[in-house]
Amino acid sequence: MERKYPESAVRRAMTVQEVILKAVGGELKWIEAADILGVTPRTIRRMHASYKAHGLPGLIDRRRGSPSPRRAAFADVEQVLRLYREKYRDFNVKHFHEKLVEKHGLSYGYTWVKLVLQKAGMVKRSKGRGGHRQRRERRALFGQMLHLDGSEHEWLSLRPGERQELLLVVDDATGRNLAGRLVEAETTKSCLGIMRDVVEAYGIPAQLYTDRNSVYWVTEKGRGRVDKENLTQFGRAMEQLGVEMIAACSPQARGRSERWNATWQNRLVNELRAEGIETVEAANRYIGDVFLPEMNRRFAVEAKASGSAFVRARGADLERIFSVHHESRTVANDNTVRVKGRVLQIEPSRFRETFARCTVDVLEHLDGTYSIIWKGRAIGRYDADGQTLGGAAPKPPKFSAVTTREEGKRKGGKPESPPLPRSPAGARVDLHRSPILPQAPEA
Repeated sequence: MERKYPESAVRRAMTVQEVILKAVGGELKWIEAADILGVTPRTIRRMHASYKAHGLPGLIDRRRGSPSPRRAAFADVEQVLRLYREKYRDFNVKHFHEKLVEKHGLSYGYTWVKLVLQKAGMVKRSKGRGGHRQRRERRALFGQMLHLDGSEHEWLSLRPGERQELLLVVDDATGRNLAGRLVEAETTKSCLGIMRDVVEAYGIPAQLYTDRNSVYWVTEKGRGRVDKENLTQFGRAMEQLGVEMIAACSPQARGRSERWNATWQNRLVNELRAEGIETVEAANRYIGDVFLPEMNRRFAVEAKASGSAFVRARGADLERIFSVHHESRTVANDNTVRVKGRVLQIEPSRFRETFARCTVDVLEHLDGTYSIIWKGRAIGRYDADGQTLGGAAPKPPKFSAVTTREEGKRKGGKPESPPLPRSPAGARVDLHRSPILPQAPEA
């Protein structure tokens, strides 16, 4: 092998040699050897003949490393680059290629010109159209997957120049619009609020499909890969409810929700103008009372399977779950906690003489009020300005059907547990281990 061949070509030849030797030795059939190498039976016979005549060099493609006979002249490449740099800098590649053919007599194709400019760094490579996509089938059960998306638009045409955000929740199986609301922006509180409406009206869904907005996901870099371990406030609420969140990788992946947004833009804007509605409050009343039922009547379809994947929020403290959690705050010596520039004064409590230096959680509720939680107990409730509302919030409900281990010992029997409910699919659901259940107060 006097001639110097690329290392990749030599490795390929050695692989072919090994397969041919196995076929010669009877370990493989020749048709199997051809399949392994990805060639036709005719080609494997030619390889075998070349190997017998020339050995390993006979398996190397001698065209590798040799200049292509169709290679363009260096003078032509230099002319193309000079013309683009000096005269056609602002032209796109297609326009520039037309000028090369019409005015400068060059006969090279458009693709060749584009590659030359890209390799010289004068033109950026486009992202391309991506891979082949197939239409995703709808989920089979009502409530098996919901879509939550925001759409910024001038929804109130009677107030030109003002843009609002439409939050829309759509069921994947039926295309039914479960909730729709105009808000100022797609914020954590607004998204928690519309999902609480859905949970209270229908139950807890199995999956929720969203984009990679910072309300729903923490991303490594911009809109890149999502971090499923580091949860946002919205993600924490869905995890406590047991909802599996799915992040869309592109607008095309959210085709159904994007089409719904376009349908709402085509219809709702005109209807609000025809009704003379020019406030967000009046628009939301119209959406809930008139528009949303009409959309479902016209466009909703039957699910493939009967039944529902929604499950009831048994014993879940929705007020705590659907709130913004400011966790692990240390109480000052004067029994105050600071949050968002407000000072919350803890009143005397029957639980402790003082809460100084204790670690508490502060919950910011959707209505703007606050609660202070210490070891699962609410020890204070405050208005939006941080003023006490007079007494602690009611304690979490205690499940009478559950007997604790200590109570069972005092009664001389084993603790009793209620029968586990079943999901729509028939699987048992252990709600007593669910993080959405509030903790029973200590004795």
